[in-house]
Amino acid sequence: MTENSKSHFLAVKGLSMMTELQEKELERRLSLFQVFLKLYEQHSSLLDDILQLENLTQTSFTGVKPYYLQGVVDGSCVYVVTNLCENKTQSLQQPQQIWTIGRDCSSGIYVADKYLSPRHAAIQYINNQGFYLIDFNSTNGSFVNGEPIYQAIKLNDGDRIRLGNLTFDFFVNHTCRALPTVAIELLMQLVPGIDSNLEKIISKSNDTQKYLFENPNDALHIARDSILIDKYIHQHNTFSAEEKSEILDRFFSR
Repeated sequence: MTENSKSHFLAVKGLSMMTELQEKELERRLSLFQVFLKLYEQHSSLLDDILQLENLTQTSFTGVKPYYLQGVVDGSCVYVVTNLCENKTQSLQQPQQIWTIGRDCSSGIYVADKYLSPRHAAIQYINNQGFYLIDFNSTNGSFVNGEPIYQAIKLNDGDRIRLGNLTFDFFVNHTCRALPTVAIELLMQLVPGIDSNLEKIISKSNDTQKYLFENPNDALHIARDSILIDKYIHQHNTFSAEEKSEILDRFFSR
């Protein structure tokens, strides 16, 4: 075999081996894709979790702030609280109760994400029904719990929403209630500098004090609390006469 023939033979053999390697690599990738496809069919939320990783701008998982949007209904007042805008928590009120989301700066919730359409979707509140997600025929679609949406869908507390490449959790409050006032002895322990603000924190109740003194049965309760009253007045002898009177009002109310 001449040198030219030998060189030609080696070149052809090398090309054949390269082609074979490329075919094997292609088969390997196809096999991996089929495995991923089967896995995704059984666990549709898997892709959401993978895409969520692209939302992380921190170099580590420590201190990662998850994205969220919460709908709040407080009587006749309806608004949302979210950190989608510049990753800062904000309270957003909208007179039509519609919060648009998109890459356009005019969107109510503006998110600079290239995978979002300029006007991607919206959250709408319908009286006596709840919050709904509407997709504006976006390029990359809108998903709720891994399922694509093609029409308005009602949102439930804890739903996971994906708009393009942006994934966030949705929450909605069910009730609003007022909590009872905190006992004065706890206020003195937990709030620094409470002495100067005591008058603002403790509400007056002259009617309650009058009622207590008009009921002799309450004299025993007052006597039992007298030692505790003296203790706090001794520890906080910087109180004014009015502040001391307010402390007595609270203890008498017991």
